[in-house]
Amino acid sequence: MVKITIDGKEVTASPECTILEAATKAGFRIPTLCHLKGINDVGACRVCVVEIEGVEKLVTSCNITVRDGMSVLTASPRVREARRTVVELLLSEHDCNCPTCPQNGKCDLQSLAEKLGVRTQKYHSSAPQGEPDTSSPSLVKDPRKCILCYRCVSVCDRVQSMGIWTIAGAGGHTQVVPEGGAPLAHTACTYCGQCVVSCPVGALSEKDDRDVAWELLNSRKQGKRIVTQVAPAVRASWGEALGLPRSVATPGRLVAALKHIGFDLVFDTCFAADVTVIEEAAELLRRAGLVEGQRSHGGPNARRMPMFTSCCPAWVRFLGAEYPEFLPCLSSAKSPQQMFGALAKTYWAQSFGVGAGDIRVLSLMPCTAKKYEASLDVMSSSGFRDVDVTLTTREISSLIMEEGVRVENLPEVDFDSPLGLASGAGVIFGSTGGVMEAALRTAYYLATGKNPPVDAFRVVRGTGGRREAEFDVAGKTLTVAVVHGLGNARMLLEDIKAKRVAYDFVEVMACPGGCAGGGGQPYAQGFEYNPEAGARAQTLYGIDDKAPVRFAHENPAVIELYDKFLKTPGGELSEKLLHTDHRLWGIQARSRRVMAAAAT
Repeated sequence: MVKITIDGKEVTASPECTILEAATKAGFRIPTLCHLKGINDVGACRVCVVEIEGVEKLVTSCNITVRDGMSVLTASPRVREARRTVVELLLSEHDCNCPTCPQNGKCDLQSLAEKLGVRTQKYHSSAPQGEPDTSSPSLVKDPRKCILCYRCVSVCDRVQSMGIWTIAGAGGHTQVVPEGGAPLAHTACTYCGQCVVSCPVGALSEKDDRDVAWELLNSRKQGKRIVTQVAPAVRASWGEALGLPRSVATPGRLVAALKHIGFDLVFDTCFAADVTVIEEAAELLRRAGLVEGQRSHGGPNARRMPMFTSCCPAWVRFLGAEYPEFLPCLSSAKSPQQMFGALAKTYWAQSFGVGAGDIRVLSLMPCTAKKYEASLDVMSSSGFRDVDVTLTTREISSLIMEEGVRVENLPEVDFDSPLGLASGAGVIFGSTGGVMEAALRTAYYLATGKNPPVDAFRVVRGTGGRREAEFDVAGKTLTVAVVHGLGNARMLLEDIKAKRVAYDFVEVMACPGGCAGGGGQPYAQGFEYNPEAGARAQTLYGIDDKAPVRFAHENPAVIELYDKFLKTPGGELSEKLLHTDHRLWGIQARSRRVMAAAAT
């Protein structure tokens, strides 16, 4: 440990600590726009400059480590003036039409300008020109907002190993562009949205579908039934943008707020997650040879191992673009979002005498890639599009604010039945490892006829980028792995290709932390990457712990679904409505692979 002085206060810090980290731990506030701890430490924005006694020039605190006896000033007149100048220059190169910006009120640049007392635009505006890239179904890039912080570049490279965002030009002509300068839709982008939640301004955002949602709600006048489904991870995060503590922002108040907005029925995607568990568990047992039968999807490759989970469309898109030879390993099960849409327009519609064409399904998801998934032509097994509109957590919080709902004053309301009844297993889908744990609970039951101890598989929980375990199921040892973040997924696939490892069942989530850290979740604040994912996951596990039903196969609404409609997991009707052939998604294999160094 070393001793340093910060603004006259003696502080003890590890010699590996940067000045920024040491100051933050000691309670000092040093602003930054570009820094993401451990990911983006290039000092590009220069907002975090500090003065060091005996050093002539100001230095960036985010990438200079402390040394014994160092004396630092974080807010001297010289430092304050430098920061103001940096922010004024950034504003001169930034489209400052803040009221219409997706980050308005949450923008780090906007907030910093206010804190530094910047009231006028001192320098002549030279904001980049060009129209936003709206080519993809999920993401929008607005070059007029970019401040060249390079967060998106670093996250895409160092976390997701994709290298989609690149730096083009030099000097005053420097830009961040998609690979090859192509429109985003023509790249191998997985639409995971991790660049979006890391962007400190409004240069990156999801495709805004709020107006489409309002149009759908207005279509009730034409006799349409508007239903919505709420994904597991949304219930753990929707109140953050509204400034509500988790004790107030409960699932019941979200249901009440959605009904206040005008949704006829509010269902729970966790119901469809329970159905996914059953379909996926049955498929795993067939592939592992524990029961007879073979799925039609995948043809002769239907027994390919390991079996990969298929709930995450960003992961599916990654696999199709980067490792298409592994596509037959994907479970053919649709994601819960798409299963729900198909069941709402068939099973629920028939049960309540509503025509499938008169139902509109709106999804509330923590994920930007779900917009892409819902837009696919193959996602229409009911004869109509499974899901009509997908909104992110950020968008639904915005809708609630638009409507002026005082959520804290609303009584809690239950999800509607029958598609609103869910087990704890369905809830934990929102966290990394949750799909694996939920599926193993039911696979064990289907193979042995009895339930395992409910927490028998909790070893797959955790925040490690890759976890491995072995479990005995009906006398057969199943070797499983859980991985989150596409960089970790790439390394796992390379290990499988090289035969360094072998698994029976693998869960992959594109976003670090799983859906809890999804690209559609509330914007991150500060320089910690994905800081709330862990707390959101614990909220979901807490709901599971207290759930009256914790096994998907014991959900009475799911039992009724199979008894009255589907009949059997993997049966003819299940195959038609709940499964997909991922080879028909039209994913183009990437013409070039990211350099091997990116994987390490």
